Amino acid sequence: MAASDAIVGVVVPMFNAEHTIAATLGSICRQTHHPLDIVVVDDGSTDGSAAIVATWRARDNRVRLIHQDNAGVAAARNAGAAATTAPYLAFVDADDLWAPEKIASQLAVLEATGPEVGLVYCWFASIREDDRVVSFGPQALEEGCVLESLLAANWIGTGSSLLLRRAAFEAAGGYDAGLRAAGAQGAEDIQLCCRVAERSEFRVVPRYLVGYRFSPNGMSRQALRMFRSLEIVLDGMAARHPDSRDRIANHLQDARYWFSWRALAGGQVRDATRIALEAVARRPLAAPLRFAAKAVETAVGRVRRRLGIGLPSLPFYGEAIW
Repeated sequence: MAASDAIVGVVVPMFNAEHTIAATLGSICRQTHHPLDIVVVDDGSTDGSAAIVATWRARDNRVRLIHQDNAGVAAARNAGAAATTAPYLAFVDADDLWAPEKIASQLAVLEATGPEVGLVYCWFASIREDDRVVSFGPQALEEGCVLESLLAANWIGTGSSLLLRRAAFEAAGGYDAGLRAAGAQGAEDIQLCCRVAERSEFRVVPRYLVGYRFSPNGMSRQALRMFRSLEIVLDGMAARHPDSRDRIANHLQDARYWFSWRALAGGQVRDATRIALEAVARRPLAAPLRFAAKAVETAVGRVRRRLGIGLPSLPFYGEAIW
């Protein structure tokens, strides 16, 4: 099948996203690759999200809406994947954006390779509520058998950057809805990527094709929960891959630094302190130095922003982004 004819199933899990879902659907429907089966899964929303999706359905019959009682993002993604028969699957959160060539660029890579390649990712830029860029995500160039590298660091960053073969998604068991039951949602994306990497090769499109909606308050309120989710996922991977325990331990320690700062930025001092104390307990000498370096970096960043030095306030769809 030619790349231009391949149907891609696009799954959008949605919960109370009335302020962002229209922009997200707009970015999906503007993809240069037209054969899309767009499945929005309403995960028990109580706002006007569903009505907004209905208006998009009226103007673009590729958009479908299915409903489920609130069961969490993993269950919603799995429901959306089950609702389409497309041979390729892409997932995008209901507040993120795609650049117009996102799917076409990734699909061209998958179509040019064999079944040993199960997943293609791309780079992302963090964006504010007004769609302007805050920062750029990791510029990863990892390809091939990437499991060891992925266990050492989450250079994927967001599930909105993935395009997968359905076969690879199903072989990995889909998304793990059990994390929600454990009160630890947040690391479903890295877990899926690790499970795909156990069986398949990865490829990358080294372009900023995803706008990841950065919400400092929302992220910080969930920092401890998201760290616990990552801890559960990586502990599980350590049990499956005991030879990688050291790199996984380093990954978790780096995550403690990052999530403690995210919690502190949102005023969640108790959670920030809890995570930071765990970091110090594990590495009493190195951790204080890391936190001190981060404090200096943060102070310098604030001064640069006040002086107007550094990253310009670019719109996500600005040419400079990719």
